[in-house]
Amino acid sequence: MTNHYYSENPETAHDLHQWSFELAGKNFQFVTDSGVFSRDTVDYGSRALIEHFETEGLPAGTLLDVGCGYGPIGMALAHQTEHSVEMIDVNNRAVTLAQENAKRNNIEADIHQSNIYENVHQKEYAAIVSNPPIRAGKKVVHQILSEAEPLLKIGGTLTIVIQKKQGAPSAKSKMEEVFGNAEIVAKDKGYYIIRSTKE
Repeated sequence: MTNHYYSENPETAHDLHQWSFELAGKNFQFVTDSGVFSRDTVDYGSRALIEHFETEGLPAGTLLDVGCGYGPIGMALAHQTEHSVEMIDVNNRAVTLAQENAKRNNIEADIHQSNIYENVHQKEYAAIVSNPPIRAGKKVVHQILSEAEPLLKIGGTLTIVIQKKQGAPSAKSKMEEVFGNAEIVAKDKGYYIIRSTKE
């Protein structure tokens, strides 16, 4: 289990890649490595989540990117919104890459290791976003969804991206159960962007 992107310390040999990608109107420079999710390009789901994330109506406060990988979602949101951003991942290799990528792109963010919400730095967030680690299993994905609600301010949102075939209907049902609401904000090439609001 130690060579998955959702492992705390992947043991695969390092294989660094450097490339650029445009997100939120900015040309980001990324360095990625083996043992992290989607290391060759920003995956389509993350791109769709960035494109469809809404800040209108959010309370003041920090955005939390859960399972940030090497950083594309959190960095793009830090660039395109007025909110401060915290980025967490269980994978130490991904966290190190995200920290280096943020510096490389002059992005200010609080980036650190955390197994889901175990080590988060704020008591409450304006919004939580996640491209959840589907391969880690349904239990982990549903933990991300169910434990988000207590960490959100009133009016705060949880926004996730998940493919229909990888459990979007089940995730939406779980979000409805937890929040009392869940809206499919967008459908894009089989990816669903689903948002719940804390009322």
